[in-house]
Amino acid sequence: MGLEFDGAKLNFEIQGDPNSPPLVLWHGAGCTLRMWDIVLNHLKDKFFCVAFDIRGAGRSTSNVEPSSQFTFEQYSKDINLILKELNIEKTHLWSMAWGTRAAIAYSFLNPEKVISAVFSDASIGLADIAAQKEGVKKALAIQDAIGMPRFDLPLGWNEHINQETARLSLSAAAKFNLEDAIDDLKIPILIMTGDHDPNLQSSKAITERLPSAKLRILESVGHGSVLQRPDLTVDHFIEFHDSLGLS
Repeated sequence: MGLEFDGAKLNFEIQGDPNSPPLVLWHGAGCTLRMWDIVLNHLKDKFFCVAFDIRGAGRSTSNVEPSSQFTFEQYSKDINLILKELNIEKTHLWSMAWGTRAAIAYSFLNPEKVISAVFSDASIGLADIAAQKEGVKKALAIQDAIGMPRFDLPLGWNEHINQETARLSLSAAAKFNLEDAIDDLKIPILIMTGDHDPNLQSSKAITERLPSAKLRILESVGHGSVLQRPDLTVDHFIEFHDSLGLS
């Protein structure tokens, strides 16, 4: 599905019953909405799932002024347009890695629209890409040693129609003060981060600042936890939502 807005095309897909609790899925850096295919079969029976590509990434396009449109404020307007199209007033969120930065900003900018949030691989600090890759390598070695099954990555999880705008789309994080946004979040929050993900220190710090947040440390898991351990992350996601008793 797609919407035209401000000269850009916004690509999104829906699965599940529209009468079920809505859930917006926010992809990570370099990813597309296809990354969520790995867990959607476990979510669509309980939630009305909305997965989307941020403008410039995946199959979403940008307008003719790409440098000025890649902001979390603009992404908030984009997702609100999608929600309006689907007649959704309030939603749950699930985000991963860089997408959690965007989801934190969205929750801050639109507190009236967010019911709860699950932040996977959460960090608001400077990303250490080398440490993330090393952590994944160590986590996978442990998983292999104990005979844990590997999961195939979804087709198209990192395929973009325009690589340059996909790269530019990530610049939004540097333009937004996430430190100020964190303390204003009042919704129920679950933070899930692997014990081999360098983002864990930031995840712990965020949890300590938010009375409404719970931290789940994923054993033998590195960065990109949803793609690495979809079975574990979706189980914790559903357990968290069941504990809330929310719609």
